[in-house]
Amino acid sequence: MAALITAAIIAQLAVTTSGAVDGGRDLPTTVVNYFSFFTILSNVSAVVALTWCAIESARNRSPIESRPVGTLLVCATTYMLVTGIVYNLLLRNVPLPQGTTVPWSNEVLHLIGPLFLLADLILAVRRRRPAWSTVGIVAIFPLVWIGYTLLRGERTTNPVTGEGWWYPYPFLNPHLVPGGWGGVVGYCLGIAVTLCAIATMVVAWNRRRGSRSSTDR
Repeated sequence: MAALITAAIIAQLAVTTSGAVDGGRDLPTTVVNYFSFFTILSNVSAVVALTWCAIESARNRSPIESRPVGTLLVCATTYMLVTGIVYNLLLRNVPLPQGTTVPWSNEVLHLIGPLFLLADLILAVRRRRPAWSTVGIVAIFPLVWIGYTLLRGERTTNPVTGEGWWYPYPFLNPHLVPGGWGGVVGYCLGIAVTLCAIATMVVAWNRRRGSRSSTDR
């Protein structure tokens, strides 16, 4: 699955960058914009987590992952579930500003990957029991990402339209959202609540099914 997600990320990046080159658009900005999507970053976290799990499993005879891997897996699972829920509820039929979408890559990044992490969460045995404080760790990256996105948005010229702003998703764009910045804040709060709820669910499930001998403090 790590290899499949990596292939999907590269396939979409190749089409996005080639479109920028053919259209005479700014390539560095296009690449930075691509890696500014929460979808891409959450899938990168999934690749790192799954690869690390595979390496650790091959080297370690213990069936229970180490604490760093367990924490990273909780983070990646939460981010991927949020990606799947938000995309399929809010963005499935909305064109996004990354250029031509690669259909199979889009499904891997937004549906297959999240479903795989959900299946791993539900079916994996002997999972580490994370501490409740892991929920706070999960929230760090999304908060940083939202801050980065909102600060960068008004300072980045859209390489496709030439507008003086660029946001990865319509619900973060104060020029599109009803109520402007107030509407954006509302969406951010809603996503934050959803993320914390999913993180709590992931931690609670792992604590319920995990090995009591591997409880983090």
